[in-house]
Amino acid sequence: MQSLLKSAGRAEAAMFAIVLLALALVMFAAPAFAGADATFDTAENTFTGFLEGSGGRIITILSLVGGIVGLASGRFSLGQIAIPVGVGVGAGTGIPIVTSTVTATI
Repeated sequence: MQSLLKSAGRAEAAMFAIVLLALALVMFAAPAFAGADATFDTAENTFTGFLEGSGGRIITILSLVGGIVGLASGRFSLGQIAIPVGVGVGAGTGIPIVTSTVTATI
């Protein structure tokens, strides 16, 4: 019985510490304003340029090669043609759509 009471006391102390930490984090949090931060602009521009340029073409070609290898192995499936087409369309038009949507939202 004593050990049960000791463990209950430890649990209460741990919960109190967690609540206190959460309260401190809320009180000392700095405000964040949408659109005012340019921390990830370089990474976003690099990644977008890669996918819209040679990287998107390489991914599409690799996907098409995978589909052709699948067809040559005798496992005919419509997905082996549709997936490379979808990857090509996604790499070609999906990135500008996502970029413009994020820019418009922010």
